[in-house]
Amino acid sequence: MSLVAGVIGVQGNVSEHRDAIERACTARGDDVVVHEIRTAGVVPDCDLLAMPGGESTTISRLIHREGIDREIIDHVEAGKPLLATCAGLIVAASDAQDDRVETLNVVDVHVERNAFGRQKDSFEAPLEISGLEDPFHAVFIRAPLIDQVGDVEVLATWDGRPVAVRDGPVVATSFHPELTDDDRIHALAFFE
Repeated sequence: MSLVAGVIGVQGNVSEHRDAIERACTARGDDVVVHEIRTAGVVPDCDLLAMPGGESTTISRLIHREGIDREIIDHVEAGKPLLATCAGLIVAASDAQDDRVETLNVVDVHVERNAFGRQKDSFEAPLEISGLEDPFHAVFIRAPLIDQVGDVEVLATWDGRPVAVRDGPVVATSFHPELTDDDRIHALAFFE
């Protein structure tokens, strides 16, 4: 199968997501073209979409300024998969509890920015994730906390708190799966 994928490229771990998408598609035997999206008009052509970690206020401001915000919402409403990681989760949430972030409201969760601590409090941990046989080595960097869930499936928790959820075609994580060589989260988000 030939697929078109996009990584919202206004800020964050763009090349890492591109590489993970390419690995996940290749493992399935699919051809993929991955676009780094910085302007409107590209998302409608995408089968798969990733919104990376980075700085949520910057991502929110730029996707709204460029008109990409409505295209992402339309993508999700069409049932196409979106993987939103760390800051991407914050922007995708129904409530970021921060007036500087205009959320997309495509994941029925409330989040708290940087709730796991500052940069120096970053950590890595093995996570049991629903849909994966073996633990996933998760990288948490200034990670948001999902402090309230609505009608979503919780895929993983850490210390009793949700850190990965699925809401229809959207998989959202507090951690950065793109910072590992393990493409299973991308495969889970896009193909399962």
